Amino acid sequence: MVTRQALKGREMAALLRGIFKGSPCSQPSGVLRRLQIYKHCIPLVESGDLHLGKVSEIIGLLMLEARQLPGHALAEVATLFVDVIKGGSLSNGKSLELFSTVLTALASSKESLAYGKGELNGEEFKKQLINTLCSSKYVHLCQDIPLSGEELQFVVEKILRMFSKLDLQEIPPLVYQLLLLSAKGSKKTVLEGIISFFNQLDKRQKEEQRVPQSVDLEVATVPLDQLRHVEGTVILHIVSVINLDQDLGEELIKHLKTEQQKDPGRALCPFSVALLLSVAVKHRLQEQIFDFLKTSITRSCKDLQFLQASKFLQDLFPQQYDVTAVILEVVKNSAFGWDHVTQGLVDLGFSLMESYEPKKPFGGKAADTSYGLSKMPAQQACRLGASILLETFKVHEPIRSDILEQVLNRVLTKAASPVSHFIDLLSNIVVSAPLVLQTSSSKVTETFDNLSFLPIDTVQGLLRAVQPLLKVSMSVRDSLILVLQKAIFSRQLDARKAAVAGFLLLLRNFKVLGSLSTSQCSQVIGASQVQADVHACYNSAANEAFCLEILGSLRRCLSQQADVRLMLYEGFYDVLRRNSQLASSIMETLLSQIKQYYLPQPDLLPPLKLEGCIMAQGDQIFLQEPLAHLLCCIQHCLAWYNSTVHLCQGAEDDDEEEDVGFEQNFEEMLESVTRRMIKSELEDFELDKSADFSLSSGVGVKNNIYAIQVMGICEVLIEYNFNIGNFSKNKFEDVLGLFTCYNKLSEILKEKAGKNKSTLGNKTARSFLSMGFVSTLLTALFRDNTQSHEESLAVLRSSTEFLRYAVSVALQKVQQLEETGQTDGPDGQNPEKMFQNLCKITRVLLWRYTSIPTVVEESGKKKGKSISLLCLEGLLRIFNTVQQLYAARIPQFLQALDITDGDAEETDINVTEKAAFQIRQFQRSLVNQFSHAEDDFSSKETQSLITVLSTLSKLLDPASQQFLQFLTWTVKVCKENDLEDIACCKGLLSLLFSLHVLYKSPVSLLRELAQDIHACLGDIDQDIEVESRSHFAIVNTKTAAPTVCLLVLGQADKVLEEVDWLIKKLTSLGSGTSEDSSQASNQTQALEKGVILQLGTLLTVYHELVQTALPAGSCVDTLLRSLSKTYAILTSLIKHYIQACRSTSTTIPGRLEKLVKLSGSHLTPQCYSFITYVQVSESLSFAEEKKKKKKEDEAAKVLRDTKPIPNLIFAIEQYEKFLIHLSKKSKVNLMQYMKLSTSRDFRINASMLDNALQERNTEDAENDSTAEQTDENQEPKKKRQRKK
Repeated sequence: MVTRQALKGREMAALLRGIFKGSPCSQPSGVLRRLQIYKHCIPLVESGDLHLGKVSEIIGLLMLEARQLPGHALAEVATLFVDVIKGGSLSNGKSLELFSTVLTALASSKESLAYGKGELNGEEFKKQLINTLCSSKYVHLCQDIPLSGEELQFVVEKILRMFSKLDLQEIPPLVYQLLLLSAKGSKKTVLEGIISFFNQLDKRQKEEQRVPQSVDLEVATVPLDQLRHVEGTVILHIVSVINLDQDLGEELIKHLKTEQQKDPGRALCPFSVALLLSVAVKHRLQEQIFDFLKTSITRSCKDLQFLQASKFLQDLFPQQYDVTAVILEVVKNSAFGWDHVTQGLVDLGFSLMESYEPKKPFGGKAADTSYGLSKMPAQQACRLGASILLETFKVHEPIRSDILEQVLNRVLTKAASPVSHFIDLLSNIVVSAPLVLQTSSSKVTETFDNLSFLPIDTVQGLLRAVQPLLKVSMSVRDSLILVLQKAIFSRQLDARKAAVAGFLLLLRNFKVLGSLSTSQCSQVIGASQVQADVHACYNSAANEAFCLEILGSLRRCLSQQADVRLMLYEGFYDVLRRNSQLASSIMETLLSQIKQYYLPQPDLLPPLKLEGCIMAQGDQIFLQEPLAHLLCCIQHCLAWYNSTVHLCQGAEDDDEEEDVGFEQNFEEMLESVTRRMIKSELEDFELDKSADFSLSSGVGVKNNIYAIQVMGICEVLIEYNFNIGNFSKNKFEDVLGLFTCYNKLSEILKEKAGKNKSTLGNKTARSFLSMGFVSTLLTALFRDNTQSHEESLAVLRSSTEFLRYAVSVALQKVQQLEETGQTDGPDGQNPEKMFQNLCKITRVLLWRYTSIPTVVEESGKKKGKSISLLCLEGLLRIFNTVQQLYAARIPQFLQALDITDGDAEETDINVTEKAAFQIRQFQRSLVNQFSHAEDDFSSKETQSLITVLSTLSKLLDPASQQFLQFLTWTVKVCKENDLEDIACCKGLLSLLFSLHVLYKSPVSLLRELAQDIHACLGDIDQDIEVESRSHFAIVNTKTAAPTVCLLVLGQADKVLEEVDWLIKKLTSLGSGTSEDSSQASNQTQALEKGVILQLGTLLTVYHELVQTALPAGSCVDTLLRSLSKTYAILTSLIKHYIQACRSTSTTIPGRLEKLVKLSGSHLTPQCYSFITYVQVSESLSFAEEKKKKKKEDEAAKVLRDTKPIPNLIFAIEQYEKFLIHLSKKSKVNLMQYMKLSTSRDFRINASMLDNALQERNTEDAENDSTAEQTDENQEPKKKRQRKK
């Protein structure tokens, strides 16, 4: 009847109301009738046959009446609903409103209801129904059901557990429903569950990739691309829900922050980082997210650095988490269509590069971008930013132009600060895809318009970076030429220098047909680019015209300032080497330039017009023509021309005759200049001992410029004559003659510099010898045993000064390489050539140092450093430089030094073995130093040897036998040698500590050293005789304080830092309730044991030091500060145990009790005695100084000196306060080990009082007034004590 009425569209409500009225709930028949209505109406409503208005009417009425039904009837209706849902006959879901009303009514029913075989109350029955519903298909229904917090948590957890059983494709919709459900609560559980589920999947996927053949095929998981697409969809769902519900975003960040404190590996996995970056696109949360990511990255880098520096920590934390790898993995994953992550990645990359940009000037570029492992976390973060951008650029095409534009903008706008990191990134981007850049060429040309306003270093870097683009895009090249031609006539010097740099770059890279090919291709060029290379775009005839036009522009620069000319002279050689067809034009240009200064008459001295090289403006005098650089350029170009072009001359006779013309001209000219320079006296240049070299007068400036030019010309000619001499005795005599001229001037400048400090810069004028020549010269001087060369080389070897000069120039070149990553002269910017030269130089210096000891040499030396010592300094610099600039090539470097097996395969180079071999050579030298008599002992050499050893020790693998042998040897040296030289002692102990921390914790070593210091300096109580237990002979009366004492305290501070770091880790581990609680508790116990053992041994170190009669000053201050830090760390350990007692019912371990006992018996009482000792000694020294100094100074000094004392007392009292707390919490009386501390505010020391009174009497002071003052001064303090 109901159905009939409903389908006819008649008045349904009246009929139902009538039935309900006639079926009161007090009669069983009425209840049954009502149940029948419900059972009939629910399928009717869901059948879809009724009009929606009717449906709403029926449901509304049924909902009103539902509360009248008794419990068992409600239970029956609810069960019916569940069956309907499970049967899948819900079509429009309208009846679900009724279902939620039924459940709410059921929950409030107190009746016992039959369920299965047992009975449940209404609340429990409701839970059972919800449990039944919690299978994946019906989650969305839970949104409409009113759930308590507990039920919601249960639903969420049950659904999360089901994830692993479902097919991957079913997960995204389920996640979406879960997220909507999270609007009611349990946000943290939902997010945590989703993140950890995908983290586990990622890990499993990685494992499978590592072990491809899975034995159990059942376990093989989903294909990678499917997993990535599902992850991408899930991330999109989460982001869309966060857009609607901001609290979910806040909850996500909060959850990851707390998780990161406990276990960063779980918090920041590839999935959660991708999720964060997608959310970050919404600006409201961007700042929070980037701050969180940046701190996580730097913290991860710091932690890794911390772990790498200590074996003790490595043993406790075998697995190291590296966030940088995770973020780069996100970039890789984003290739699977994760477009929503890319914007976040780009923003993060730039944010990192800007927040942690290099602070040093651009000149130090190599030093800051080429280290194998960058030392500072900030530098690593900056490098990570660049890697993110580069990898994103490679993976995502749509965003490329955006990245390029942002990089170029930063290069332009950050001109004042270093932009080397952006230029390096730009260079890598261009190399990875030069053709892509053609689409963004307008942006590049726009950048060119600003070239003349940029610093010269930025211009050179920028042009080098975009150079591959110039070869593929004619329009870019043309616009660059226009800009450069304008810049050449600019009024700004920097703009003109930029123009020269740009033109030289173009000349180097646009080959003229017929030019010799060169192995040094400027940059790697992709295959796609080669097809569109020069020959396709423009023929070489056009290239030639183009290059000659540029040369014409550059010739104009030869009349400009010295800086501009200098750039040209330094750049011409590289142009020649790359573009040999331009040789005649360049040589002609150089010839016409030098003729302006060359005096052809064969007897005129000097051979060059120096006065033409300077220019006066008012009172000031400037260098106008860098003549030495011009000659240097000619010399290198000529050498290259002779060695290369001659061999490849074609049959073009006319060309040849023309070429021979300038070649002959140059050779005759250089020959003549050499001859006349040797004959010239210093007076010919107006430079003799009586000349004025002060920089304050015009004449002095002129003389300085002349001197540097003359010295440079001599050096250029030395290199030229040595190279063409082919070991002829006459030529070598010329070389020596030129050196004599150079040396005289050098000596005069040094002498004047000694008198006048302002000209110190001249002491190290840059040498004009090229790095390649320096390596050739050193090899010839020290290692050439060829019979035919013997006689001619004897000429040079006879001059010790010349040998010393050769080594010191090598030293200067290496220093320049270390500081700027390149050297002056040809190939100075070619890392490969530089590396080969370094290897050659090192071989020679190493042989010279190890085969001729300094002692042998010094017996005959007159003045200046010995050659052996210079060799040692050179080696030290080289070992540093190689580790900084060529970290990846250290095996080849060590191989090159080992003369015995030069033919060994490159693949089997064992770095540790090779390094250990070199270390042994220096160990022998050091032992020899120690065995010398006191007069022969050289402190400088010993220091250098120790530094060399510590530099080489970084190459040893800490787990190797060789490392252990070296450590044992170092300990032995420190134990047996009674070194009184403070600098050497410092070096040796620092070496010992740096080795020891990589082997095991150094606390036991510190204890022995502290005992030695105590024995050496005596006790603070003069009546006590300290038993002498000398472990280390290196600790003696001269070195014990402050040297050894400060080093020991410094190392103890490092151990304290490690312990502090561990306690923080402990606290974060303790606060997390991990699923693997047994594993976590094992780790916690291991950490606690490590912390307590370290602190226990450290307390014994301090126990020795606080009883030592340390001299007032830095040692006392440092010790007091160190003690305050120790107590602060003890306090944080106690706080950790208080927290542990609160959260769990753990008892405190016996170890901790022992530690507290030790601190009470061996440290606190001694600290108070030490404070008294410090105050007494201070008051005595204060009394002495009183006579010498003014009152204000004294007051300031007392304030400064006494500040650490109250801090220490406060730290001790804080420690005792928290011990009392822990005693209450743990029911263990820890305070029984603590003696009551002295009340320090008011104390009368009778003997001191007597002394003071006697002193006052002698000064005829009035006793009464002083007594009153004493009372006045001390009374308030007493009150303050009581208030406490």
